[in-house]
Amino acid sequence: MKPETAAKKLGILLEAAPEEFRTGVVTRDEVAALQADPPEWLATLRREGPHPRSVVAAKLGVSNSGLARSGITDPLTTAEIKALLEAPPSWLVEERARQAGVRAEKRRIAERDAERAAKAEHGGGGGGAGV
Repeated sequence: MKPETAAKKLGILLEAAPEEFRTGVVTRDEVAALQADPPEWLATLRREGPHPRSVVAAKLGVSNSGLARSGITDPLTTAEIKALLEAPPSWLVEERARQAGVRAEKRRIAERDAERAAKAEHGGGGGGAGV
């Protein structure tokens, strides 16, 4: 697979990986081996960063769109993420609240759909005139 794909699967920023990783082709077996027994460079990248957008968003508890709205375009290190979490700026508070609302709405819809499926399964919910 391409190094970009392998980096995504490993949750690392490709630009921060060693040259031999960035320029070579990585097999699925190699990715599996890296995941099972990460070398020091991979463990350090995962621990300290810089992290890709998706990892930064997850660590901050916001969406990728929330990062974009806030103007965060560059990768962040673990220390930078911790600093934001320790003294959250207003944009982070707003985006975390927005994300919590999205999650709550998804749960509500899932519960509603489960109720509808249960009613349909048990023959409830009628509809039609019965003529």
